[in-house]
Amino acid sequence: MIQSPSFSVSSKRAVLATMHRKEQVIKPLLEAALGLNVCVPGNFDTDRFGTFSREIKRSGSQLDAARAKIAAAFEHDHEAAVGIASEGSFGPHPYLPFAPLGREIVALIDRETGLEIVGHHADLATNFYHKTVQGTETAVEFANRIGFPEHGLIVVGCANGAPAPDRFLEKNIETPADLSAAVAAAIAVCGAAHIETDMRAHRNPTRMRAIKRATIDLARRYRSHCPECARPGFAMTERLAGLPCSWCGEPTIALRAEVLTCDGCGHRLEKPMREIAADPAYCTNCNP
Repeated sequence: MIQSPSFSVSSKRAVLATMHRKEQVIKPLLEAALGLNVCVPGNFDTDRFGTFSREIKRSGSQLDAARAKIAAAFEHDHEAAVGIASEGSFGPHPYLPFAPLGREIVALIDRETGLEIVGHHADLATNFYHKTVQGTETAVEFANRIGFPEHGLIVVGCANGAPAPDRFLEKNIETPADLSAAVAAAIAVCGAAHIETDMRAHRNPTRMRAIKRATIDLARRYRSHCPECARPGFAMTERLAGLPCSWCGEPTIALRAEVLTCDGCGHRLEKPMREIAADPAYCTNCNP
């Protein structure tokens, strides 16, 4: 086995780049699983990297945003050896019509060793919904369906049928009275209001649970070490189709293996699936 520097993060000071209380789920998990000392910076603005309410557009990918948050957190806390950040993405499912899909990542970077580990979680069970309304009664009906006020809401103005946060935006909606007032104000300005679930973590318990699952995945990936260089993060990066058909033996669209890859030395390992043959339903030869 190739000798590798120690990538242990145990007892290291870690700065968590958040302003939306993500430390509620990330901090206890990573302190218990990895031995980190997780700190949350005061007066730290993560909205500058993009907002779900559209007034600030995110630049780049989810991972780009998480890395930018970590870099800014390191500038904020010069004593921290490790940086942690979370980023979410929400929208229509690419294959299931009308189904929303939420994707969460939690990234960890050790600036002393260059180690980067990213935990992932994707889920259909995400509270991501929206509706354009012309009256407060419809807004209240929508709010009741999505679990308001436990799950937060934002109200945005409309222009040409599209959300227009530059014309009206209200995030701090805590009560039904607040909601009715915000909707009425948006309608007065724009003629209609766009109402949607608040996807900020501290206002969306469903999203907070997804961040927790992504954090658990990060810890799992950290504990998976490369068999060649012992670097943490030896994780699945690819799925390979081609499991042979149980009738004709030809390759099918069913998965035959998962590929694990090391970011450090590039070692690649194919891990076969438990099944040794596929149902003929997945075979284009037997079931064209």
